[in-house]
Amino acid sequence: MSSEPIIIGSERSEVGLPEAMEILREGGSALDAIEVALRRCEDNLDDHYIGTGGLPNAQGEVELDASIMIGSTRAFAAVAALKNFPHPISVARAVLERLPQHALLVGEGAALFARECGFAEADLLTDDARRLWHAALAPSTASVEGENTIASDGDGAYRAAALELVRRLAPHEGPWGTINVLALDRAGELVVGVSTSGYPYKYPGRVGDSPVIGAGNYCDSHVGAAACTGYGELAIRSVTAKTAVDRLATGMPPDMVARAAIADANALTADAAFNIVVLTAQGAHASATNRDGRRYCWMTASMREPQVTPRVIVRAKGSTRSR
Repeated sequence: MSSEPIIIGSERSEVGLPEAMEILREGGSALDAIEVALRRCEDNLDDHYIGTGGLPNAQGEVELDASIMIGSTRAFAAVAALKNFPHPISVARAVLERLPQHALLVGEGAALFARECGFAEADLLTDDARRLWHAALAPSTASVEGENTIASDGDGAYRAAALELVRRLAPHEGPWGTINVLALDRAGELVVGVSTSGYPYKYPGRVGDSPVIGAGNYCDSHVGAAACTGYGELAIRSVTAKTAVDRLATGMPPDMVARAAIADANALTADAAFNIVVLTAQGAHASATNRDGRRYCWMTASMREPQVTPRVIVRAKGSTRSR
C-alpha cells in the first residue's frame, strides 16, 4: 500500500526539508531523506546548535550527538560526544549499517569508527561560534583553562571553574538546540533522525536525549514516531519519545499525545524549555511546547516549500517564564 510522503521537523529544519522531499517525491527512502535533511542542517553555519559552527562545551570544544531509527525494524544507532566530524548523522547511519551489533558509540570510539569509515574531519569551532563563546565567558571570573584559579590546585580548580561556567552560561531565549526530522515514505516506512551540538557550553562529555533511544527519538512504522528538543534531561527522565509512541498505539490522537508529553515534562520542572513533534503511520502530525514562539515545519509531496506552524503551548503550573 502506497503512502503519501511527508516530512516534518523542529525549528530550523526547513533548511533541509526541500531536498529531502525531492527524494521522497521520487520514491526514495525515508532513511535517505532523513540523512540528507540533517546533513544540510549540519552544514548551516548560521545555526549554532548543530554540526559545524555548533556552540562548544565549557572547555571550548564542539561535541556532537546524533541518532537515527528505522520504524519497521526498530533498528537504532547513535553517536555521542563526537569531535571533529561535521556530519554525525552520517556517522550514526554508518553505525546502523556497518556495525549492527552496536547501537551507540561515544567519544574517542565514535571518532575512531568515523575515521575508519573514511569520513572527513574538520575544525567544527567556527570564528563566529568562538566569538559567541568568548563573549559568554567575558563576565566570568573563572575559566576552565586555569586562569583565576590560584586558590585551588589542579583538577579541583578545573572542576570548580567548569561547574561555575555551566551554571552561568545558559542558552539564550527563543528557539535553540537540537534539530529532529521525521519522514514517512511511499513504502510506508517511518524514520526519525536527530542531530545536535547539545546544551551550549555544557560540561565536557555531557550527553542529552538526542542519542538515547526512547528519550529523544523513537519510531515504530505500525504506529508512529516522536522526537524531542529542548532540555534533554527531561526526555531522558520521562522516556518521552517512546512514551509518546506508546500513547499513539492506544489510539490517542497525535495532538493529545504531544500535549501529554509536555505535561509530563512540566511535572518535573516548571522552568525548562521542552518541545516534541509527533508523526503517525498515516501521516498525521502534531507538535507541542511549553514556551511561546516555538514552531515546527512540515512538507508534503505537493508542496514546494515547507510550512512553518506554531506549536501548541502547554503551560507549566507555577512557571515563571513565558519563553
